[in-house]
Amino acid sequence: MIQQLLFPEEHFSKASWFADALEALGIEETSGWPDAFGSSFLKNQKNCKTDNIRVLSLFSGGGGLDIGFHDAGFQIVECNELVQDFAATLSRNSTSSGRLHGSKIVCMDINDYDPDVEDIDFIIGGPPCQTFSAAGARAAGVNGIDDDRGNLFKQYVRILQKLKPRGFLFENVYRIVGAQGGKPWKLIQEAFSEAGYKLHWRILDAADFGVPQFRERLIIVGLREGDFLFPYPTHGPDSKDNRSYYSAKQAIENVISRSKGNSIGGRHGHLLNDIPPGLNYSFYTDRMGHPTPLFGWRSKFSDYLYKADPDTPVRTIKAQGGQYTGPFHWENRTFTIEELKRLQTFPDDYEIEGNRQKIIHQLGNSVPPQLARVLALSIAQQVFKRTLPFEVELLPESAQLGFRARKSKLTKVYAKKAKEAIDKLPKRGVIDASPNSCKIGDCYILRDDFVLEPALGNRWDYCFDHEVKDGKVDIAVTSATDGSDVRYYYLIKPRNKAVKNLMISRITMRSFSSNHRSVTALWKYLELLMKRCFHKDDLVQFFGYYQYSNNYSIQLKLDDPELGKSPFWKVLAEITQGTFVGNIRSLSEVSAAYGVDNDTLLYQLKNIKKLGYEIRNHNTNQQIKDGKLLIPYSFPSLNERSLQRLTEL
Repeated sequence: MIQQLLFPEEHFSKASWFADALEALGIEETSGWPDAFGSSFLKNQKNCKTDNIRVLSLFSGGGGLDIGFHDAGFQIVECNELVQDFAATLSRNSTSSGRLHGSKIVCMDINDYDPDVEDIDFIIGGPPCQTFSAAGARAAGVNGIDDDRGNLFKQYVRILQKLKPRGFLFENVYRIVGAQGGKPWKLIQEAFSEAGYKLHWRILDAADFGVPQFRERLIIVGLREGDFLFPYPTHGPDSKDNRSYYSAKQAIENVISRSKGNSIGGRHGHLLNDIPPGLNYSFYTDRMGHPTPLFGWRSKFSDYLYKADPDTPVRTIKAQGGQYTGPFHWENRTFTIEELKRLQTFPDDYEIEGNRQKIIHQLGNSVPPQLARVLALSIAQQVFKRTLPFEVELLPESAQLGFRARKSKLTKVYAKKAKEAIDKLPKRGVIDASPNSCKIGDCYILRDDFVLEPALGNRWDYCFDHEVKDGKVDIAVTSATDGSDVRYYYLIKPRNKAVKNLMISRITMRSFSSNHRSVTALWKYLELLMKRCFHKDDLVQFFGYYQYSNNYSIQLKLDDPELGKSPFWKVLAEITQGTFVGNIRSLSEVSAAYGVDNDTLLYQLKNIKKLGYEIRNHNTNQQIKDGKLLIPYSFPSLNERSLQRLTEL
């Protein structure tokens, strides 16, 4: 069904350079997974006349680009790689019987690497891309060239200037083009141009070239002389013959795995069972209409609990991830290493060093060899004028690829699948958590990393009472020095009563203490209740990721008149009700709205950050301009795992 939606009948045409290639290489249309193309070309190299093109590989990683260029007949003279496990993989496959036979492997920091090689015709490589990736920016709070890893392209340019090859291929995440307002992209283009190369670039999706994986990447081909056109897609709606994508099911069919895939354990592992293939954790959000939503909309990365759809390519395989990072098999298990190699189009006989996580790291960091093969062939044909047993059809500069537009079609398809699955679930009203499920300790120590630790004997900081009943949560906190009066309280209510599937209709949190740390204690106790009663990992899952509106309003009420005179409580009340929360504003804008001067605001924000509130400025996140602020949440969202808690304003 999904393949039919992706491939409209009116697009169909019979001409296809890839069909000619399969025929020339003697590959049957039903031969199976994509490496049949690479293996067959490897066997036919004697007739292809692509040898003796000497290539230097930089940032070689697990060898994805190297495999593709080697299969296409290029001679990989030397590979430079910093990580020892990655270099060990390259060395293992560079023996006389290996896929990269004849390549010299140099394990060395690129900053210290001074290649002693002659007559290099071409350079390939893609520097580490974490600083430009969406995951890196969101997780680390660092972007692009503000991180040393974002400047590694300068080492690439240095080596180009020394060796002066005819051309190069540079690969990176597509997000680099728009990162930091385009500044890094401009610097990269200028650096390569000043080195004497004319740049030709496109953002390509690997699925369009026979990879059973949707993986968008920026590809730059730089040449000292002449022009370059990218190859025409071999698969998908943009291909000439409307050739279907290689699906995940096709790719792993008949694969022989050394061990079985594992079931997913832990707190959320069982949730995978009900998720329809193609969807992720968002199946359990109120936006999808789930009767018992467990996650906030877009509060997790898209690969969290992502279950692959057997009928389409999988989403991008990540190099690093946690217990719940997909893709997972549609049979609710992990993919085996051998299956992941197929999904990334690594040859079955290519050996990868390390344990499972290190192997996945290498696979996820690599360019899929099948994409590399097609690019290498188009370079051999155009740049080096080599004769191939078929002609690679080239994409006109004016041609627009449609993989971005097709994403919306898949979104609608999977939304429909989610609705069908949810309609089959038992109907439930407001969750009424049982007293037994919500029973937690009374007294706690509040650690400096914002964790509530059960009291040790007579040692405790705060004691709590709570009640969860009929969708209402009531919490009260006291400390050893408190009186009998409430000093302040929080009131949390739905913004719109018409919103469906809200788990809680009201939260009240009262404090008999005016100590600033009691604020953190209240919120972290609520977080404990969310975990125990409503299976929410943290407050962000309940209220939602800050870039999207949430369904609850929060108010801080001061019962003690003296608190209202304090700048601390005044600023905290504004943050609590969401004034300029969730978007970047200037310090002067925020101070004017909060009714305090700039110095007072900054001083109080420093105090509030110490309570676990996430507050960002140029000192904590260099992509935020000097004099600007970002307060993502109205509550203390930092925890012991957050690096932001260690930064200072």
